[in-house]
Amino acid sequence: MKFLLSLVTLTALSILISGCGNNNQGAGDTRVRVVATTGMVGDAVRMIAGDKVDLTVMMGAGVDPHLYKATKGDIDHLNDADVIFYNGLHLEAKLTDVFKKMASVKTVVAVGDLIDSTQLRFPAGAEGHPDPHIWFDLILWRQAVSRVSEVLAAEDPVHADLYRANGKAYDDSLAALGDWVTAQIATIPEEHRVLVTAHDAFEYFGRRYGLDVRGLQGISTVTEAGLHDITSMVDFLSEHGIKAVFVESSVPRNTLEAVVGGCQEKGHDVTIGGQLYSDAMGRAGTPDGTFLGMVRHNVNTIVQALR
Repeated sequence: MKFLLSLVTLTALSILISGCGNNNQGAGDTRVRVVATTGMVGDAVRMIAGDKVDLTVMMGAGVDPHLYKATKGDIDHLNDADVIFYNGLHLEAKLTDVFKKMASVKTVVAVGDLIDSTQLRFPAGAEGHPDPHIWFDLILWRQAVSRVSEVLAAEDPVHADLYRANGKAYDDSLAALGDWVTAQIATIPEEHRVLVTAHDAFEYFGRRYGLDVRGLQGISTVTEAGLHDITSMVDFLSEHGIKAVFVESSVPRNTLEAVVGGCQEKGHDVTIGGQLYSDAMGRAGTPDGTFLGMVRHNVNTIVQALR
């Protein structure tokens, strides 16, 4: 019996039992069907599995996972999937209960659950939920995606050696990238290592690589920044002489532009140092549309603006 999903309200999903599902694979295609929620998770699967699996990534460029609601197409893919990978840690808040229920009938993996909870951040005001933005600490991200190859090997033993070899190569790439990030951030003068962004997505990054990170909004984008948040940020930037702030590809930039305008009114010249990728990668088919390329873009943008 397969579980069919249906939208029951504008913000919630429930699971209904049915005797059949939609099969979107072509005739004769026996590849394992995998669904990944975010681009970051999907890219890890793609690097490890290549074309040996039928991969669907639910959230594309510029999509905010905090606010994401499943489409009819997503529901079909989730029903048909053999394996579902998601970030977890309450990132895909509106889908968490669905994934937990589907775990009783298929392989469902929250990669964030593989990280030791003592290494997670639990910000004030987050209602007890951990900060889910684990991919910006490359050591944590290596832990998070460490089981992808073994999960795929169990589902598709014929290609198990390939998955394990690719998993090792991907881990090596992440380790090398982490070393590069450390070296690049070290070129920023210590007094300039202050990263101000639209929402609080970069605390793991700052903790690992030595930046003071300030987000205009909290770890989730559900609640918008208010006048008090904007005024406080204007005061902080002016008092500390911070010269650049950064917008994000998946978060509206209007509130951060208000901060820039407020600084100008106080006589402090601050600029938008560039656009960072936070909760979503760049467009597919571009360097920024890969996880490694996304991180390189962010670091190059930050270093150029703050150095």
